[in-house]
Amino acid sequence: MRCLRYLSLPVLVIVLAVASSAEVVISVSFAPPALPVYEQPLCPAEGYIWLPGYWAYDYDFDDYYWVPGTWVLGPEPGYLWTPPYWGWNGVAFIFHEGYWGSVVGFYGGINYGFGYFGEGYDGGRWEGNRFFYNRAVNNISVTNITNVYNNTTVIRNTTVNRVSYNGGRGGVVARPTPQQEAAGRERHIAPVAAQTQHVQAARSDPQLRASGNEGRPPIAATPRAAEFRGGGVVGAREAGAPYHPPVNRGERGGPARGSEPREGNNTSGFNRPVPRPENSRPAVHPNDLPPLERPAPRNTGNAKADQKYQQQEEKLYAKQQQDRQKLQQRQDQEHEKLTRQNASQARQQQLEQRHQQQTQQMVERHQAQQQKAEPKPPRGEPH
Repeated sequence: MRCLRYLSLPVLVIVLAVASSAEVVISVSFAPPALPVYEQPLCPAEGYIWLPGYWAYDYDFDDYYWVPGTWVLGPEPGYLWTPPYWGWNGVAFIFHEGYWGSVVGFYGGINYGFGYFGEGYDGGRWEGNRFFYNRAVNNISVTNITNVYNNTTVIRNTTVNRVSYNGGRGGVVARPTPQQEAAGRERHIAPVAAQTQHVQAARSDPQLRASGNEGRPPIAATPRAAEFRGGGVVGAREAGAPYHPPVNRGERGGPARGSEPREGNNTSGFNRPVPRPENSRPAVHPNDLPPLERPAPRNTGNAKADQKYQQQEEKLYAKQQQDRQKLQQRQDQEHEKLTRQNASQARQQQLEQRHQQQTQQMVERHQAQQQKAEPKPPRGEPH
């Protein structure tokens, strides 16, 4: 991870270098509101898939806003929706965008309801080119839709957790399984056009801002994307928990003080600040680091010396790769152990801090090894 820039006291922007391009991830220092309580609108027609509502963030107003749950036609048969989620990284709450894929990936363990109970999707399944709906968790009219089944075993018989973020104080304690990590690496399809329009409509509606509705949006879910008026639109019955935004989150009605210039809108509905790669902060885990670069061939004119140096570089490259893998594996095991112990948030944060120190120490050790391996110039040549 590179380039951490403070926009204002509560707002951070993290720039991740990914291969030759940079991905800008919006993050906020204070947690999103709890998930509101609402009913699911009737499915409008066969083929529509339910997308649960979630809280997004708007820098123009320094405020969270509710993106209502809605029914959307997927991009193609066989694809399911992995919802977005907010996750604490030890510094801020980072927004992880949703995506379409053949398998539902990790979405923070957040219980969005209606089949999205924190892991996978129990609201329906594809059989060939037809989507079959689980009536136990979906509002389906069997008069219009006949491809249904009823599986009540997926309904959780425990108190519903309205927490809307992973990690941090009071957040959901969940980490991705190897299967979910694999799903995250598979081919994905970005949100369809209807979803983009839906987010933009929510962003431009003042009554969906959390500071005004106090976590209880008057438009909680819609039968179709971007249609916020008319029959079938439902409001929240109640807020998931009392919500009061921080007083120092930035000035209402405009950009936060000290903010960076903004780019145009994107598919997530955010106005993303323009990245300025001037500052940096250590990665927390080895997987957060940029990939190691394989050593490039040398051509000094001395074939024997070049071959010897190349072999040394390849050996060092393999060892450093192994170091990363071992440290990541050990840190994953420690996370899993705390999860099984239902450890307190304080212990989890202490573990994250220790992991960050371990990762930084490994990076410094590798840099020293690389410098030591650099060939010394022959006598008489400048250093």
